[in-house]
Amino acid sequence: MVAKLTDVAELAGVSATTVSRVINHKGYLSSNTIEKVNASMRELNYQPNNIARSLQGKSTHLVGLIFPTLDSIFFAELTNLLERELFAHGYKTIICNSQGDPKKERDYLQMLGANQVEGIISSSHNLNHADYARASAPIIGFDRYFAPNIPIVSSDNFSGGQLAARELLKHPIHDLVMLTGNDDPASPTHRRVEGFKDILAHKNIQPRIISLAQSTTPTLKLGAIKALLRQTPPEGIFCSDDMTALMVMNVARGLGISIPGDLYLVGYDGVSFIRDYIPQLTTIQQPLPDLAKLSVSLLERRIKDPSEQLSDHYELPVKVISGESC
Repeated sequence: MVAKLTDVAELAGVSATTVSRVINHKGYLSSNTIEKVNASMRELNYQPNNIARSLQGKSTHLVGLIFPTLDSIFFAELTNLLERELFAHGYKTIICNSQGDPKKERDYLQMLGANQVEGIISSSHNLNHADYARASAPIIGFDRYFAPNIPIVSSDNFSGGQLAARELLKHPIHDLVMLTGNDDPASPTHRRVEGFKDILAHKNIQPRIISLAQSTTPTLKLGAIKALLRQTPPEGIFCSDDMTALMVMNVARGLGISIPGDLYLVGYDGVSFIRDYIPQLTTIQQPLPDLAKLSVSLLERRIKDPSEQLSDHYELPVKVISGESC
């Protein structure tokens, strides 16, 4: 249940008028009273109603999107697709770039609550599950687990990892590496690692799994890839995102390593930028337009009927986009 101003007043032992004065910074109040009210708001996760006070219960028609970065071509394309889909359904969008910062993510989550958004679609994952579980607006998680009652939308990550392994095994190679940006076993994207290892296990191949966290700067990531290709160059690499695969291509070119031939390479995501400008990269394509439509559809269902029981996890199939790199 969403906390009301009167609930805060009761918990703090003050009047509703006093709570309102604290929120609006009006009149003289002792520091002790201000702290009691603020502590009560935090405990109840009460969000002051910034723009919707004047709406008197009317819909704001606002939806918040929280993503870990907008620098990524994947998240940029996904955000664009979600915004267009939401607009077609009558919603305006507030886009929040958490930049992997837990404080920024929490501030954005609180800001969206304060502006009484109708719902939230999030792929950021730096906060505790409790932060999202306490949110008053319905939430859909994109490729991220937040809380038991928050549905997840993702591509079939396990199948994607399997497809990548099968593509590499079309060649007589055994020394394989996976460069992954996620090492959290609870995250749906970790299933790419599991699918990749599953196929290779049938061939008695143990791949090297190298984690390059999303927070890793491009310079550090480039250095790690250079070290890999200089010191112990593998015969095949599966990258859990296409941008990392492009880095591998560039480093290999600089070191005189031919792709394919000396090295076989598979990426993951298959966004339109890659298909249009780097068609030589073999990649596992996520169906982004369909994922955006499904995310918005589920969110709208939850907005219209919060009691509707939705599945825990919705997965859409992936496919191989063949290029010259594998």
